[in-house]
Amino acid sequence: MTFSPPGRDAVLRDAGVSRETAAALDLYVAQLTRWQSIKNLVGPSTLAEVWTRHIADSLQLLALAPDAARWLDLGSGAGIPGLILAIAGRERPGFRVDLVESNGRKGAFLQETARITGAPAKVHVARIENVVASFTDSQIVTARALAPLPQLLTWTAPLLKNGATGLFPKGRDVLTELTEAEERWRFTADLIPSRTDSEARIVRVSSVSGLLP
Repeated sequence: MTFSPPGRDAVLRDAGVSRETAAALDLYVAQLTRWQSIKNLVGPSTLAEVWTRHIADSLQLLALAPDAARWLDLGSGAGIPGLILAIAGRERPGFRVDLVESNGRKGAFLQETARITGAPAKVHVARIENVVASFTDSQIVTARALAPLPQLLTWTAPLLKNGATGLFPKGRDVLTELTEAEERWRFTADLIPSRTDSEARIVRVSSVSGLLP
């Protein structure tokens, strides 16, 4: 009998991925577990819940942009959500995710894991503010557990003004962050309930017109 980590089968069934994509996600989990002892990629207490805590949380973003092919993930870290999205979305025509991560060791993890999983991802080891404006063809911008919403808008405003949509998973402080962002920026956003955490929301920013005077 094959052992399945807690939640794996339910997450894969809900996502409706192919057998090949499921195998690639298994490779991602194996890599994450191996590299965790070298570099603290995720909170140690969450590793045992990687399928329900990280993978399912990432996969729900795909359903919010079913037609988008060019994704940009900022502060990718352990590849959550960017590399997971690249693995799961690789069967879509032209799908690609650019991963921006300033930490060299984390960048090495992303590059190696993208290679062995066959994910359509390109890793950019660089500071966000130095490269973000160059991703003008991005349709979706994501960032998870990276920075408060006002800072995310500061980084991504050039892309959001150009037609990209922001998908930013947030926790229980989402309303506070939204209020703070509204004090600085003119933008349009809605809150989408998370499928993995009743207290969490995904902030979908559909447009940014500029800073408030």
